Amino acid sequence: MAGYVLAIDQGTTSTRAIVFDKDMKVAGSGQKEFTQIFPKSGWVEHNPEEIWESVVTTVSQALKKAGIKASDLAAIGITNQRETVVVWERDTGKPIHNAIVWQDRRTASYCEKLKRQGLEKLFTRKTGLLLDPYFSGTKLSWMLANVKGARARAAKGELCFGTVDSFLIWRLTGGKSFVTDATNASRTLIYNIAENRWDEDLLEVLRIPAAMLPEVKDCADDFGVTDEKLFGAAVPILGVAGDQQAATIGQACFEPGMLKSTYGTGCFAVLNTGKDMCRSKNRLLTTIAYRLNGETTYALEGSIFIAGAAVQWLRDGLKIIEKASHTGELAQKADPQQEVYLVPAFTGLGAPHWDAEARGAIYGLTRATGPAELARAALEAVCYQTRDLLDAMHKDWKNGESSTVLRVDGGMVASDWTMQRLSDLLDAPVDRPTILETTALGAAWLAGSRAGVWPDRKAFAKSWARERRFEPQMDEKTRSTKIRGWKDAVRRTLSDA
Repeated sequence: MAGYVLAIDQGTTSTRAIVFDKDMKVAGSGQKEFTQIFPKSGWVEHNPEEIWESVVTTVSQALKKAGIKASDLAAIGITNQRETVVVWERDTGKPIHNAIVWQDRRTASYCEKLKRQGLEKLFTRKTGLLLDPYFSGTKLSWMLANVKGARARAAKGELCFGTVDSFLIWRLTGGKSFVTDATNASRTLIYNIAENRWDEDLLEVLRIPAAMLPEVKDCADDFGVTDEKLFGAAVPILGVAGDQQAATIGQACFEPGMLKSTYGTGCFAVLNTGKDMCRSKNRLLTTIAYRLNGETTYALEGSIFIAGAAVQWLRDGLKIIEKASHTGELAQKADPQQEVYLVPAFTGLGAPHWDAEARGAIYGLTRATGPAELARAALEAVCYQTRDLLDAMHKDWKNGESSTVLRVDGGMVASDWTMQRLSDLLDAPVDRPTILETTALGAAWLAGSRAGVWPDRKAFAKSWARERRFEPQMDEKTRSTKIRGWKDAVRRTLSDA
């Protein structure tokens, strides 16, 4: 067995497939963007068939570039955009509606109604989550209520619900495996993370039939075998984790107190709390970091909805940059005398505010404000929001320190300017690893270690390597002034301001 492992990284705007060799180095990859569908303001959908096609295409590309066949693969690992909802027919595998994406806010009023009924504490106690449109449960409830006959069909067992991982596994195995993993299940708003099971009380509140739910497995487990007709060989699927948990694993954050932050479409900071299911008093999420060999490791998570998406807005909406990679260079040219703040609440504000009705705003504009100042504001917004998350984590976590080393990954971390500004505003070291594909690497490690061709947890953690550490260089007076300005901008943006 050659020891090659394939990671399928199904993200919010594109799908990637990466082949890693036995030394955990990238041997070949493929990437394909797919359509973002916006039926109404605040609504975001994907076509599940287009997602599926992008997976088939990118896997074939990755195998070709690696110069191998599917029969050379020891295993497949899958990581995916979390909270996005797919419902399909059990008989045909055909989706009954577009996927409703994690960014979608259509159930905001439903969440508010549930809060008014005093139900948020029940959901938080059982799931570690808050009542917010971000999570899968209310999206699924909306689909069952709005697609003709869906709820009745679901009760009869004719329909399957899944996050994107479940849908892909179903398709990859020719409908033989209807499964998910504990990390994806923990984001649905209907999974009891203390008891590791679907929760009947929450299903009843949201009117979701249990018959449509997948089996929940460990992150490294037997998820089925691919249909030989797809890629030319039957390959076992041995690892699954939601994207942020996969990145936590890929960053080797296996010890309590270790912290990573991923900068993709959104930004997600995850703090490993070990066996301690730390209950946040600062509106962070308690979630499952991973479940291995039946043992659950928990985490505190802060979710920022808009990170790289703000840079995409500069490129596609305002058209002030041609490439996302130009943003750091442009920000460097900004007038230091201008303090421009972008609060990117394009789809509401996530942690620690959880304001679904807030909308984006820019403060501090003058006649002299131009593309450079807007670029700096977009990048700094990500840094400020990260600081808000880490401040909340330090208040919640019993071993929290005033300064924590932050391991970073995702597309935005390639920008030295952004990472330096992040370190400056956090007043903490920021470590960028040599392998930036940490989400895919985490999924690959789950599968490769399960297959016995990659190292165990301890040896994998030792292999983690730092490419560069960014140390704070900003003076305290400047930092404090900038942070005060940010907090004022957020206060003005909140929907009840």
